[in-house]
Amino acid sequence: MPRVNEAAMAQARLKQDGLLKPKGALGRLETLSIQLAGMTGRGDWLPTRRAILVFAADHGVMVHQVSAVPQAITAFMVGQFRDGNAAINVLARQMGARLTIVDVGVNADFSDGDSPAGRFVGRKIDYGTADFTETTAMTAAQADAALQVGRDAAADEIARGVDILIVGEMGIGNTTSASAVIAALTGAPVTRVTGRGTGVDDTVWARKISVIEAGLRRHSPVERDTLMKIGGFEIGAMAGAMLYAASQRVPVILDGLICTAAALIAQQIDPAVTDYLIAGHCGAEPGHALALAHLGLEPILMLELRLGEGTGAVLALPIIEAAMRTLHEMGTLHVG
Repeated sequence: MPRVNEAAMAQARLKQDGLLKPKGALGRLETLSIQLAGMTGRGDWLPTRRAILVFAADHGVMVHQVSAVPQAITAFMVGQFRDGNAAINVLARQMGARLTIVDVGVNADFSDGDSPAGRFVGRKIDYGTADFTETTAMTAAQADAALQVGRDAAADEIARGVDILIVGEMGIGNTTSASAVIAALTGAPVTRVTGRGTGVDDTVWARKISVIEAGLRRHSPVERDTLMKIGGFEIGAMAGAMLYAASQRVPVILDGLICTAAALIAQQIDPAVTDYLIAGHCGAEPGHALALAHLGLEPILMLELRLGEGTGAVLALPIIEAAMRTLHEMGTLHVG
């Protein structure tokens, strides 16, 4: 993992201090521009070529009915992504970002072929993970494969030309796996990190907490091999994509709870990855803020989102662009 470019950051900081404004007057826009200069090593960088990777997979813990909707919705939503009907499709079109959907473990089969809405890549590892209250969510080989799917997807996007990468997900039941990962890697109580996901009632919420606690007890110590023990295929793929993008100095915008859990997995593998991550937003799920704090990341937006798909990350793009355009295009202050 390359270190951030301190010289580029110093140059951006010096330029910010000489622009037509009081020092620090643009607040987070200034710090973002300095961070992005360090990530990319380029003072002229702009987030022009934008790519979104949405990884989809199912989860074995759905046998415990931890969601308000059935598992079949994962496959249904993948179809909607391909048809261009989902929220991420709308926002991708608005923001001029190309979209790729990767089936890494959906419990359904799809025909090959892309659509006008975006690319579809079939890289299925299995038809969903196992129930982590009974066994590990996946084998060690499957965990490695999930990470590699993400690396390959990110490498493909970078080869096509990309300035900034967004990662998102789809997988009914994945707030349970993500909450388990966050509890395991932050040490926070399960009751603090576990939210309502798809909008479950009190009974299902209590069951969800019980399932997570059972998984953590069964696989203790969960601080090791966390992805294999309690994770999801899409969580591993997102982590792999983050790691590869960071190795190529491509900034990554994080989305919601599940994406941020994947960032914790990526950090577990290489702590330096966090230098290349931007928190697009902080959503309504309670574990999201805890995970971001553990990563040391401050969110750009606070919109009470809890959809996933990469939606909150895409919405941060105009702010990131504004940070860089003000740095590049404002005049300098010359007095006297």
